[in-house]
Amino acid sequence: MLEVKNVNQYYGGSHILRDVSLEAEVGKVHVVLGRNGVGKTTLLKSLMGLVPIKSGTISMGGQHMQQLTPYERARLGLGFVPQGREIFARLTVEENLRMGLAYKPAGTPIPAELFELFPVLHQMLHRRGGDLSGGQQQQLAIARALAAGPKVLILDEPTEGIQPSIIKDIGRVIRMLADRGDMAIVLVEQYYDFAQELADYYTVMERGAVLARGRGQNMEVDGVRKLVAI
Repeated sequence: MLEVKNVNQYYGGSHILRDVSLEAEVGKVHVVLGRNGVGKTTLLKSLMGLVPIKSGTISMGGQHMQQLTPYERARLGLGFVPQGREIFARLTVEENLRMGLAYKPAGTPIPAELFELFPVLHQMLHRRGGDLSGGQQQQLAIARALAAGPKVLILDEPTEGIQPSIIKDIGRVIRMLADRGDMAIVLVEQYYDFAQELADYYTVMERGAVLARGRGQNMEVDGVRKLVAI
């Protein structure tokens, strides 16, 4: 579904991404790991068009996207959950979810499935996003990205600052979405055990380049834990 080939990206004179390639298949979770500052978040921003790439290709379903704007990529089916959640604190939960439907026809209902995945959001529908706990805000951010029915869901460190009980809920939802078989998932994650549990495939980055890649079931044998240890 999503194919990244030989992507290079620069900030000023610094070479941030170096010939990065990866593929995300429908029905699979592709985990991207690496220490802080290796280019993981920059890679995701490049996928969404938030930062331009210098060379390489980004395609979804065979269609190249590297020249498209972020909203054009969203309309093609890219959903993005940014690091730090970035919900609208002064808007209600319902209003935040409707922002995920911004390019849909007026009156498009919020998918009922979102409240099945995250029941707490239905209970807090009229509460301001800023009044939610960190874990609840993360669930809201994921639900907002899912509202438009993306073909590829991109998540940037969804466990950051989240309590263990909600981490388990988020992991359950990610696995359920992948197993449904109509979506590819790209997950950037620092929490190794969470990543290993979900990974169908993995890519390890170091200094902006791909250091290792393989199947999730082989992460321990391949020594991935040592590669990403701080």
